[in-house]
Amino acid sequence: MTETRLFGGHPLTRDLSDVADVQFLDTTLRDGEQAPGVSLSPDEKARIARKLDDAEIDVIEAGSACTGPGERKTISRVAELDLDATVTSFCRGIKNDIDLAMECGVDGINLVVPASDRHIEDKIGTSREDNVESTVELVEYAKDHGLWVEVIGEDGSRADLDYLEALLGAAIDAGADRICWADTVGHATPDGALEAVSRLSELGPVSAHTHDDLGLAVMNALVAVAAGADMVHGTINGIGERAGNVALEEVAIALDHGYDVATMDLTQPYDLAELVATTTGIQLAPNKAVVGQNAFTHESGIHTDGTLKDDAMYEPYAPEKVGRERRLALGKHAGRAGVEAGLAEHGIDVTDDELAAVVQRVKEIGDRGRRVTDADLMTIAEEVKGTDRDRRVEIVDLTTVAGGGTPTASVRLSVDGEEREPASATGSGPVDAAMTAIEKALGNSVNWNLDSYHVDAITGNTDAVVTVEVEMSRGDKTVTVSNSDSDITRASVYAMVNAIDRLIEDEDERVIADD
Repeated sequence: MTETRLFGGHPLTRDLSDVADVQFLDTTLRDGEQAPGVSLSPDEKARIARKLDDAEIDVIEAGSACTGPGERKTISRVAELDLDATVTSFCRGIKNDIDLAMECGVDGINLVVPASDRHIEDKIGTSREDNVESTVELVEYAKDHGLWVEVIGEDGSRADLDYLEALLGAAIDAGADRICWADTVGHATPDGALEAVSRLSELGPVSAHTHDDLGLAVMNALVAVAAGADMVHGTINGIGERAGNVALEEVAIALDHGYDVATMDLTQPYDLAELVATTTGIQLAPNKAVVGQNAFTHESGIHTDGTLKDDAMYEPYAPEKVGRERRLALGKHAGRAGVEAGLAEHGIDVTDDELAAVVQRVKEIGDRGRRVTDADLMTIAEEVKGTDRDRRVEIVDLTTVAGGGTPTASVRLSVDGEEREPASATGSGPVDAAMTAIEKALGNSVNWNLDSYHVDAITGNTDAVVTVEVEMSRGDKTVTVSNSDSDITRASVYAMVNAIDRLIEDEDERVIADD
C-alpha cells in the first residue's frame, strides 16, 4: 500500500509502514466484566481466556484480585491454564493489591495510579509529589517479586500532560516494563491522544487504553499507534463500562486492512465474539463491524447482483479473512440475481417465469417486514413449481418441564411417515433437553450443527409471541428456518426440527436409523 500515514504524515506521527506489529492486551475478563449485569464464573473466564490465547492475544487481564475471594478464584483458574499469553491482574496503587495478585499466580500486574488532579486530590486525597513517590515504591516492590509491570495513569486524558509525563517517566525509571495512556472516561479527541502518546512514547514502551463514550475509541487507538504506542488495550465486542471499551477486532482489521500491521489471528474474532456474547448475555448488534450479523450480508438487488459478479464489489475485505461467510439475504429489496442464487444453493432449478413469480412472492413477504428464510424460499419455490414435498421428520408431540428441577423433555416424532416411540432426555435447559430427546428418537444417526440462534421478535402483552430463527448445517449444507410461538421452547424446537428436515430432505439413502 502506498499511503500509510495517519493525519497526512503529521510530524508527531510515524509512518505505519515501518510498524511490523502491534500487541493487544485484552481486558474482556476485567473491564468487560464491569459492564452492568455481567458476572463470569471461573470456568467461563477459562473458556474465554483459552480462546483469546488461540487468537494470539499477547496479554490477558484476568480480573482484579482485590475484588474478593471469588474473583481471586477466577483469576487463579486463568493463571493455571499454561497459556502463551501473559496473564495479569488489575491492581490499585496499594501494596496489598499486589500481594493478592501474586497469590493468584499471575505473570504480572496492571498497576493503576491516579494521574489527573481530580483523581489525585479528590479521589485518593494525596498530593502530586506523594503520588509519584508511592508509584515508584510500588513498581520497585512488584519488580522485586518478579512481576511484569505496566503502570496505567488513570484519567490520563484529563491529566496535566507535564505531570503525566513526570509520573509515568518515574515509573519507567523505577523498572516498569511499560506505561499506559488511559482515556478512562472516553474524554479524549484524536488531537489529545496524538499529543499525549507522542510525548509518552519517548519515555519507553507505551500502551493505549481507550473508551467509546464519544464514539472515538477506534480512532483514538489508531492515532495512539501512529503516535508511538505499540500495545492497545481493549475488549472483544467492545463491551465494558458505560459505552464500552475499544473493540479489539475493529482495531485489528483496521490496522491490517488499512496499514498492513499485524495484531491477532484474524480468523478468530467471530468465534470469540459469539463466545463472549453468549457468555455475557450482551448480544451483538446486527450492524456491528467485523462480527455483526449484517457485516457480510447483502439484500439489496443492486448489491447482490454486483457481489455475485465480483466478491469485492461491495465489501472492503473478504469475510473469510475474519472467519466469516458471505450471506445473501432475501427481503423486500431482493432482485432476480439474489433469489436465483438462493435457489441454486439448495439445488432448485426454475424457469424465467417461475423465477419472476418467486421474486414477487419474496418481495411480498419482505414488504410485511419479514426476512425470508431458506425454508420460506424453498416453500415458495415448491408452491410456484407445483411440486409436492413429503416431510421426513415431524414432531407429533412435545412435552417439556423446566421449573423446580432438572429440565426434562419428551418427544414423539414421525419419521418417513411412521410414528416412533416417545424419547425422553434431560438437559441444561428445556430446549437442550428436547433436542437431546430428538437425537435419541432419530437414533443418534443424523449429525447437525446449530450455527446460530436468534430471538427475532417478541410481541407485547401477556400473550406474547416469540419468533426464533436458527441457522443449522450438516456437512456443507446450511439452512435458516424461523418459527413463531407463544412458548419460546416450542418455537425453538420446531424451528430446529424443521431445519433438520430440510437438511436431509434430498438424501437418497436412509440416513435415519430405526432403533
